[in-house]
Amino acid sequence: MKAMIPFPDISPEIFTIALFGMEFSLRWYALAYIAGIVIGWRLVVAAVRRPHLWPNGAAPMDARAVEDLLTWVILGVILGGRLGFVLFYQPGYYLAHPLEILQVWQGGMAFHGGLLGVVVACILFARKRGIPMLSVADALCMATPVGLLLGRIANFINAELWGRPTDLPWGVVFPTARAQDCPGIEGPCARHPSQLYEAGLEGLLLGAILLWMVWGRGALKRPGLVAGVFFAGYGLSRFVVEFVRQADAQFITPDNPMGYAWQMGQLGLSMGQILSLPMVVLGLVLIVRARRAGA
Repeated sequence: MKAMIPFPDISPEIFTIALFGMEFSLRWYALAYIAGIVIGWRLVVAAVRRPHLWPNGAAPMDARAVEDLLTWVILGVILGGRLGFVLFYQPGYYLAHPLEILQVWQGGMAFHGGLLGVVVACILFARKRGIPMLSVADALCMATPVGLLLGRIANFINAELWGRPTDLPWGVVFPTARAQDCPGIEGPCARHPSQLYEAGLEGLLLGAILLWMVWGRGALKRPGLVAGVFFAGYGLSRFVVEFVRQADAQFITPDNPMGYAWQMGQLGLSMGQILSLPMVVLGLVLIVRARRAGA
């Protein structure tokens, strides 16, 4: 019998309370969003309170402005994440059911869409306040990996976004994964815990690198450098993990069992990989620009 790991008995709900005849639940996924936003906010506040970390020894904004920026970011994440999911992953379905676009509580958010929403929010905020846009981007990118780390762990607890079938000893048998999606495999079907791969790469490793750059190497003094490393690092991490991540169901067909969004012969790319490539390019451009400006 091959080695595999049974899915841990963790409920997606932390607790449920009944009030006025209605039940309210706090889920790990919601807590991950809340904790990620709060920790990220405190990281940015800590950075702006240390002027020596920034160009010319002056922080681009104060703690009060960071609180205002937080509101813009939350709106960007929610609106961008939802619209990104609608446009990138299920445009046909939502074109036929437009009222369901507003039903965010039913699930369906895309990181790349949320990222675009935050980018737009940052541009509008920076222009309104007269703050250097690249410095705002650096501050947010420094704080984002902690949210990614917590969010991917919550994905694992929710038993969603799991990976492709594997015979590696750390493969996990997810209760929500259908056995019939594992052709040629008898008995339990173990899968890559791709959520944890992403938590480790996009969250823990990338976050550690960015914090070291900011607090240990003074990277914020080169506007755009931290943002560039984040974009390139996230794009590369997501691109690699997509090779073992199960494709979204709407892309899987009898003629396309791997769920590629683009395919030429035996080569193919998932939608996540396609959306990650521009991030890598943008990241490299920002890194080169920042290094030349600081030379």
